[in-house]
Amino acid sequence: MVIQSPHSIPPNVPARSHVYPCVDGTWTLALPEREETVTDDATDRLGRLFDAHHRRLFALACRMAGDREDARDLVQETFVRAAGAPALPGNAEAWLVQVLVHLCRDRRRRQRVRDRHAAERRGEAEAATAGPDLDLWRAVAALPPRQRASIVLHEVEGHAVTHVAALLGVSPITVRWHLLAARRRLREVLR
Repeated sequence: MVIQSPHSIPPNVPARSHVYPCVDGTWTLALPEREETVTDDATDRLGRLFDAHHRRLFALACRMAGDREDARDLVQETFVRAAGAPALPGNAEAWLVQVLVHLCRDRRRRQRVRDRHAAERRGEAEAATAGPDLDLWRAVAALPPRQRASIVLHEVEGHAVTHVAALLGVSPITVRWHLLAARRRLREVLR
């Protein structure tokens, strides 16, 4: 898989490759055919999945990661995992959202370790002077991934608890618990 600008796609891309416009049209996802692992059906399935869900996944990734470049990487990695999956469950959207949430969680864990080591090296510095909106989004970014996903999907995107539960692959009671815990933590942080 290659990420390329739509203006620099080489003319010698194999005829059986698929090129899809991405979120904002600045890059495309090219999937050249690999004879032994990727079939036409699998490539078409991935193309349809990408067309149907990439914008929504990108918006969710932007809200969860807080950075457009990180969000692009997360969406790309989500579709790489979908390409490697032998078959997706019936609700592909929920599967993709779950993969994206797990990738965000893993990225956050790695970032925490890096931040902890960087803070130890340079000591405690950084007094942030920011407005209330930035403080709110920093507080949301500090939530654990499931709580952050629940808050973003329910409060920001306006999905019902049952839909959030289906997307995250958990029960509605678990989503309510994550929402309650997230609201408590946000209240504490923002006071």
